[in-house]
Amino acid sequence: MQTEAIAAQGQPQQQERQQHQQHPIGLYFKVWGLLFVLSAMSYMVDLFQLQGLLRWTLIIVLMFAKAALIVAVFMHLRWERLVLVCVVIVPPAALLVLAALMVAESDYVFATRMLYFR
Repeated sequence: MQTEAIAAQGQPQQQERQQHQQHPIGLYFKVWGLLFVLSAMSYMVDLFQLQGLLRWTLIIVLMFAKAALIVAVFMHLRWERLVLVCVVIVPPAALLVLAALMVAESDYVFATRMLYFR
């Protein structure tokens, strides 16, 4: 009777260990290396003195790539269910779309004011 109770107590711990699987350390080293390369590329944009739209496009693309790597691997979002991924990703994406719409509208308002109220 006691051995059955001890075995029953050990099962949840064993199942919990199987669910919380460790990722290989090599994966983290590869991601750190890739983050280092992306950071070096961001630095190169400034070092080569790129200007204008190309500069800001490269900076933002590299920034989003680094953020995606960090969220996917270090915050373990890559291994989560799709619903949780959508809960984390969709609101910031919606905010970016709304901000882009506001930028487009502000450009239109500014152009209209310059055209008619000068």
